Amino acid sequence: MKKQIKTIILGGLLTLIITLSYMSGVNENGLATNSETGLNNKKIEWGIQRKNNHEQPNLGQKNVELINKYNGMALGSSDKKYIYLTFDLGYEAGYTTKILDALKENNVQGTFFITAHYVNTASDLLQRMINEKHIVRQSHH
Repeated sequence: MKKQIKTIILGGLLTLIITLSYMSGVNENGLATNSETGLNNKKIEWGIQRKNNHEQPNLGQKNVELINKYNGMALGSSDKKYIYLTFDLGYEAGYTTKILDALKENNVQGTFFITAHYVNTASDLLQRMINEKHIVRQSHH
């Protein structure tokens, strides 16, 4: 269990280091970066245009280009009805066991975004998430 937790933490740290290294100086688009931090200081806005008829929102051309550039996903198929369950976990307030029980009872997988504090204080629940095949990701909060 500790090895899996360490792997998750190390993977997140490696991703952060690679991202920071990649972003230093001038990026591949020739955008200037902040000389103090080496981070790109160009403002990138994200927003969607909601529709009143419960159809999928309009992401806008710039957002679609950004999503495609990084192989991201923002919207599922409008032909198929799926619900994606995500949970942000920074501190365990006593609800996670009940959530995991309900997901298991209904044969449903969820995605859990966790913080380092959660890893350090609720490793038993983290191990259960892994064992029950939920997606576990590092939260940046």
